[in-house]
Amino acid sequence: MSDLTLSVRSTAAEGGETAPRTVEPGTKAWQLFADDASVIAARVNGDLKDLSYELVEGDAVEPVVIDSPDGLDILRHSTAHVMAQAVQELFPEAKLGIGPPITDGFYYDFDVPEPFTPDDLTKIESRMKKIIKENQRFSRREISDDDARDELTDEPYKLELIGLKSTAGEAAEGASVEVGAGGLSIYDNLKRDRSVAWKDLCRGPHLPTTKRIPAFTLLRSAAAYWRGDEKNKQLQRIYGTAWPSKEELDDYLHRLEEAQRRDHRRLGTELDLFSFPDEIGSGLPVFHPKGGVIKREMEDYVRRRHIEEGFEYVGTPHIAKEGLFYTSGHLPYYGEGMFPALDVDGMDYRLKAMNCPMHNLIYRSRQRSYRELPLRLFEFGHVYRNEKSGVIHGLTRVRGFAQDDSHSYVTPEQAPDEVRHLLNFMLSLLRDFGLDDYYLELSTRDDTKDKFIGSDEDWELATKVLADVAAETGIELVPDPGGAAYYGPKISVQARDAIGRTWQMGTVQYDFNQPSPERFNLEYVASDGSRQQPVMIHSAKFGSIERFLGVLVEHYAGAFPPWLAPVQVVGIPVAERHVEYLDELAGRLRAEGIRVEVDVSDERMQKKIRNAQTQKIPFMVLAGDKDVEAGAVSFRYRSGEQENGVSLDDAVSKIVAAVRDRVQV
Repeated sequence: MSDLTLSVRSTAAEGGETAPRTVEPGTKAWQLFADDASVIAARVNGDLKDLSYELVEGDAVEPVVIDSPDGLDILRHSTAHVMAQAVQELFPEAKLGIGPPITDGFYYDFDVPEPFTPDDLTKIESRMKKIIKENQRFSRREISDDDARDELTDEPYKLELIGLKSTAGEAAEGASVEVGAGGLSIYDNLKRDRSVAWKDLCRGPHLPTTKRIPAFTLLRSAAAYWRGDEKNKQLQRIYGTAWPSKEELDDYLHRLEEAQRRDHRRLGTELDLFSFPDEIGSGLPVFHPKGGVIKREMEDYVRRRHIEEGFEYVGTPHIAKEGLFYTSGHLPYYGEGMFPALDVDGMDYRLKAMNCPMHNLIYRSRQRSYRELPLRLFEFGHVYRNEKSGVIHGLTRVRGFAQDDSHSYVTPEQAPDEVRHLLNFMLSLLRDFGLDDYYLELSTRDDTKDKFIGSDEDWELATKVLADVAAETGIELVPDPGGAAYYGPKISVQARDAIGRTWQMGTVQYDFNQPSPERFNLEYVASDGSRQQPVMIHSAKFGSIERFLGVLVEHYAGAFPPWLAPVQVVGIPVAERHVEYLDELAGRLRAEGIRVEVDVSDERMQKKIRNAQTQKIPFMVLAGDKDVEAGAVSFRYRSGEQENGVSLDDAVSKIVAAVRDRVQV
């Protein structure tokens, strides 16, 4: 048999050089990269393969290193298998669900009689270390559906996944990780004597052996419905994380600790900003006075900015007849995200999930001329999404929220400039709120799915407009295939917070569908007297005011810049006789629009200072006998720094300037 000619990419650098290489028949992928311990898999002709894959003539082979995105997924999925093996060794009655990699980690679902305890997780982690030390080999074999059913007859959830194989598009979260497309495969964990220690239905690929798992830990357990459906049985999910080195694992755990310290749900309670009363319902927040201050500042800011940017403020109701949402396409294409119908006078009404259908009716309320375009409508529209209980998370995933929602109606020729205008607006807003590290994401349609409406030509044009404008910014642009709305592609801004986590913020969406004759039949009279269809461009700058506020709480760890802080200044008297003096200063500050309080409690001065620091108030002004005599105050910052003998005029000027200039202190 003649030798094989391959195209092999080097590991010298990312996107390293590709060169032809001749190897003997029977050569495995690992042999190409035997001198590089960081390679844990291979990409062959674009598909991920185990290093045990046997090469054939003409293969194009690229190395997959452990710290690459694909490499991390493989590491974490392999660790999930080890965890599942450990669980079934310790709890033989456990039935297997699914175990995919996720951002920064992995999980596996199990059907067990009792929920896992922290002690259980400690035992499971100890058993995993033993399996890793045994250096078990991940070995893949293909199998028919019937043989897989025979082998996994005691695993009811795996049997269900086998049944879903032919309808992968309907499979639930994680199912594709188990069964893949096409034929089935099983991975055996082999001991040194080649006996099977454990097996799982999986498409792979995996690490060569368990010993290639450098660093991992289990994090927590939680309940999770099978396939994410509340109608299905509740399983127990164990979360874990795995990293290419102990140092990277330690760094991640430190970031987790910092994220917990910044958790907006905890800070929301400690700072008395908002709550989620059971009597109202899950995912429906109420804002307390201090949280209301921040929300009002955000609303005042964005309302003023929209007016400056040429938008006109409108208002629309919370509910509408069901037929409106059939016209817009929301019920046919987004119906699962809407609440069930309400019976009003024998007719079906719906809580709105989007504001755009009602804005379309405002546009259509009279004839429009090309001279009116761009026509920009904006409102704080309160919308409602029927989110599953398992995904609700504080303010960042709710069922009722306000959008700073705008819709621009433009001629097709005006569309690029309007997208450019909206994107610049959105980025300037983020910078004003202290979020200046971001990238753009371009969400396009998936041609293999039927959830997108409109012609190929319309989608191609709309996508090109967004892509061209995004490219002009020079900001990193990341593709998001299949992430578009049903009516058109979108650009979203992905902002990184103070500890490097990414949050989706505002969006710009190009919509050629809702204005169409089949939908709202929107028109304008062109310069030649003909009637033309406008393009509709959706944009939300905050996205959701609630979500944006939750992100800000975590970004600032509750220590808001002075202009956003619920209480900007607290006066702290050394003794009761100094209260009147500070009250006079507070009056001057209030006249300048500053939010100020004077602490007249019976606490000692040092306790008052600690209370103000706990509440993360930006400025403290302290006054004693010497200050009163000098017409001054001691000026104390949130950081603990202090200036003594600051005149009242200077104190007022410092505070007013810090608020006016949005200084970060």
